[in-house]
Amino acid sequence: MKSEILKPIRENIEDFEKDYVLIPERRKQILKQLAAFVMKKQKTGQSAELNFICTHNSRRSHLSQIWAKAAAAYYHVESVQCYSGGTEATAFNPRAVRAMSEVGFRIIKKDETENPRYAVHFAESQEPLIAFSKVYSDAFNPSTGYAAIMTCSHADENCPLVIGAETRISLPFNDPKDFDGTPQEAEKYHERVLEIGREICYAFSLVKS
Repeated sequence: MKSEILKPIRENIEDFEKDYVLIPERRKQILKQLAAFVMKKQKTGQSAELNFICTHNSRRSHLSQIWAKAAAAYYHVESVQCYSGGTEATAFNPRAVRAMSEVGFRIIKKDETENPRYAVHFAESQEPLIAFSKVYSDAFNPSTGYAAIMTCSHADENCPLVIGAETRISLPFNDPKDFDGTPQEAEKYHERVLEIGREICYAFSLVKS
């Protein structure tokens, strides 16, 4: 399956693997919780449903969702479904879309609405992931038995109860939005894409069937 992952994405994951030792131990402990949830579901023959949540479902939650889907394919982790949502819906931010495209994801915009849907291709033979902004409880997402992975501290602090979640994992990342409109914008989005990719891929590298 690794050979079917789009080449730039595969090369990025290979680079991540060299740098897993650089992930802080406190972050590794959190990522091990994610791996443990997936393995628990595998042992019971269930699909592991992962819902990555941030306030606006516009940047970090989408980046995490997409990397998780690619990581599952790369590491041959079957029966994993990846979703994202927010405490409110906005749109998948174009800067985040561009940053993911630049590391190798083939992203196709499907409509011109205020909250467009995107088809995100990560492998030659798999259906693309459909990405758009939505609240975490949207009908597109699982309603029970999923892992709620909180990718921003604001959502984590202001959403004390995630309805239907079987487990909740706090995995906040800094918001690249802080650099919108600055000379560092592109650099910081790229930096966040790689940071999220490295950590999500590390979690999936731990999953043993």
